Amino acid sequence: MRAVQLADFDYNLPPDRIAQYPATERTAARLLVVEAAGCRDARIPHLAALLRPGDLVVINDTRVIPARLHGRKAGSGGLVEILIERLVDEHHAWAHVRASKAPKAGTDIEVDGGGRLRVLGRDGALFRLASAGGDGLAALLERCGHVPLPPYIERADETLDSERYQTVWAERPGAVAAPTAGLHLDQALLDALAAQGVEFARVTLHVGAGTFQPVRVANAADHVMHAERVSVDARTCEAVAAARARGGRVVAIGTTVVRALESAAAAGSLAPLDGETRLFIRPGHVFRVVDALLTNFHLPRSTLLMLVAAFGGHARVMAAYRHAVAAGYRFFSYGDAMWLERAAGVSGS
Repeated sequence: MRAVQLADFDYNLPPDRIAQYPATERTAARLLVVEAAGCRDARIPHLAALLRPGDLVVINDTRVIPARLHGRKAGSGGLVEILIERLVDEHHAWAHVRASKAPKAGTDIEVDGGGRLRVLGRDGALFRLASAGGDGLAALLERCGHVPLPPYIERADETLDSERYQTVWAERPGAVAAPTAGLHLDQALLDALAAQGVEFARVTLHVGAGTFQPVRVANAADHVMHAERVSVDARTCEAVAAARARGGRVVAIGTTVVRALESAAAAGSLAPLDGETRLFIRPGHVFRVVDALLTNFHLPRSTLLMLVAAFGGHARVMAAYRHAVAAGYRFFSYGDAMWLERAAGVSGS
């Protein structure tokens, strides 16, 4: 097989197609249905026609934390912006820190809104921070933090983002980016799907800021994939087995669910997993669990677009993206969605 090249995942996107706000209602987004014969334009409620009784829909129950902080270096007063990458414990975190001059170990940062953080050290692009006041980090973030909107949303977070940049089932805090395919589903649609015989299961994958990091190498195999916390429990593994036994499909709501389930099946069969994953899914990957996928449209040359192309077939997915651009779909986190089933020849199940 030819090496996967970064240029294979490029496409032209007019800047005005990048959604800056969510649709008026969660289910109001457009849905591009990708099939072997081509693409069909639909709306999110059409999921009810695409899903069948006995299918298992798997969701990611991570909850986005208010991970963006603003402050100043104690002493010099230099402006600092912090994006928490992941919480280590009650008082420690790894974070991206933007400042005119990178802070050294021992530097204190006065957080806007009250609170103090201390820089303990650095490992590559990430800084290790500790809460230096009386609060733990979770309390400091709740009091002072902002919704960590992605860098391509060119505005400050607003009140509406506290609700809309969160799935309706978000439960376990830890993500710094939303599992965005799930943003399209509301409770009424979930109830309707359950009423028609669709089953549900959960995984947890705490999406890290690394999901927005560009791939900078021409050969995708040379890219160092970021790590993310993942949990797939025994109940979900049993639900997948039951779906298989009754002839149902495993449907992932978002690429984070694909990454979680395929990580848990990396040894050959699905088993409980609680730890970190660095699984990089790109063309050539053998899918062991997921049969169908609801996903948003992803950045050019990104690892997420590579995952979708691996799942749906490179030619088919890139043709769908060209259709979406021509048809005026909205892109990225607050944009529209697409539905596709796994391409023939990419499953080992």
